[in-house]
Amino acid sequence: MHAHRVPEEGGGALTLLRAVHVSVHGRERDGTLHRDPRGELRTALPQEDAGPDTKESAEDRRGILSSSGLNEDLTPPLRPVSTYSIVALDRETDEVGVAVQSHWFSVGSVVTWAEAGVGAVATQSFVEASYGPLGLASMKSGKSPREALQSLLLRDKNREARQVAMINTKGKVAVHTGARCIPEAGHATGDGFSAQANLMSSDKVWGAMASRFKASRGPLARRLMAALEGAEEEGGDVRGRQSAAMLIVKARAPSAPWEGKVLELRIEDHPEPLKELGRLIRIHQAYSEANIADDLASTGKMVQAMRKYSLAAKIAPEIEELKFWQAVGLLNQGEIEEAKPLLREVFRVRKEWKRVLIQLPKCGLLKAPKGLVDSLLSA
Repeated sequence: MHAHRVPEEGGGALTLLRAVHVSVHGRERDGTLHRDPRGELRTALPQEDAGPDTKESAEDRRGILSSSGLNEDLTPPLRPVSTYSIVALDRETDEVGVAVQSHWFSVGSVVTWAEAGVGAVATQSFVEASYGPLGLASMKSGKSPREALQSLLLRDKNREARQVAMINTKGKVAVHTGARCIPEAGHATGDGFSAQANLMSSDKVWGAMASRFKASRGPLARRLMAALEGAEEEGGDVRGRQSAAMLIVKARAPSAPWEGKVLELRIEDHPEPLKELGRLIRIHQAYSEANIADDLASTGKMVQAMRKYSLAAKIAPEIEELKFWQAVGLLNQGEIEEAKPLLREVFRVRKEWKRVLIQLPKCGLLKAPKGLVDSLLSA
């Protein structure tokens, strides 16, 4: 793991090529957090991506300069979306994503960007949102994260106020923490992830995020949450908490664009955004299991479908709708007695579910005679 910290008193600005620091991912020695003694090197890049961008000509640069949308004036950046975030790839689940928490309203609408088959971007500090879509477009065109990030930084005269991380679907990462990011600020990188933070209570935040992510197991959403929780354990954002977000997509390009998104959750304004994000991740998992159950049921695989319906109801027992559809599945299998207690519980929570049950035989979703439905309504 490689970690870098911005000192409270920064040195003079360097050109981007002098500000490139190479991190050897996947070759950790003792896990020590390393600091640049000069306080001038900000961009940590994977070794295999190091070196100048020899494929980009001066003419290419002029063309992008005129259309990139990046701020080229020496004006102070205005939106201090200071925060901590992580971009990461999970090779086991074949997913790539980004997660963030901040004391800033609707942080996910600005910081988190991802595209299936391409990668993910986090853009924060005195934020320039265009790093997100432009970075993804650049990686989609074939550039590495290092090349994509470097090309955008070269065009941004406020780059020392930015903090940006990019990852592609191969797990290569590039990250930049500018000298004008508000301390404590820094980043930690490793095999297939980058954790970055600014305006933190402690310079241990990004290292804790990296450690928690590496030690975690399970779905990518759970691992990203572990990293965010690690940040909070070290004090997190010095201003407190307000919003959080998580965006996960498939690492492989889908056959249709609407099939690539795995999860997108945003907590716009909440006193405990991480707790709320964790709750929504659990609800999302429950509905994902229910969706799988629906697909199985539609192909006649009712035994497998019922297992998934049951699992969904166990994951989120407070969502009565999951129990309702579990009961409908049981009825369609002829398991009437097993369905009755579930329906009674659902009807106690909301009596309008009785009206839904009445309508189901009309559209072929419930194979039951009218007499059976009547008996279920009064059960």
